[in-house]
Amino acid sequence: MTLYYRDDAVQVTSESIRAGGHRVAIAEVTYVWHARGRTTAAVRGRVLGRGVLVLLLSLPPLVAVVCVLSLAWSAQDHGEWQLALVIVAGCAVGALALTPFLEIPLGWLDRSYERGSRVHELWVQHHGRELLLLRTPDALRFGQIYRAVQRAVEQQGDHR
Repeated sequence: MTLYYRDDAVQVTSESIRAGGHRVAIAEVTYVWHARGRTTAAVRGRVLGRGVLVLLLSLPPLVAVVCVLSLAWSAQDHGEWQLALVIVAGCAVGALALTPFLEIPLGWLDRSYERGSRVHELWVQHHGRELLLLRTPDALRFGQIYRAVQRAVEQQGDHR
């Protein structure tokens, strides 16, 4: 027996698929496909959170540009270029010092995209009936499970 995928809720082996309270023998699966399911509140929340995070990451550079332009405008009017350059240099050094801290929100953003923005469903044809085995908003996990099921069914077909 070959193990293709396993987590707390799903197990795909060369003999069977266990998911969603079902146990389906690979030899009895005639067709595998995926579909897009209805969006859930969790998925909508993830997309909304992603938008808020992008907005929060975009605002500081925009504010910095406005501040630099207004400082340059003010320095031009008053002839205080030396003070303006010292302020801009200090802000640039401060921004560079804070750059490593961007790793955390950018990591959140990456994981948000990995998890996806829709609900995925895994279907199989089993004894002539369509059976929904899995419904998840986690795109990365769904892809791993779907590929595991495909490999198991393909390997079964090679051994027939």
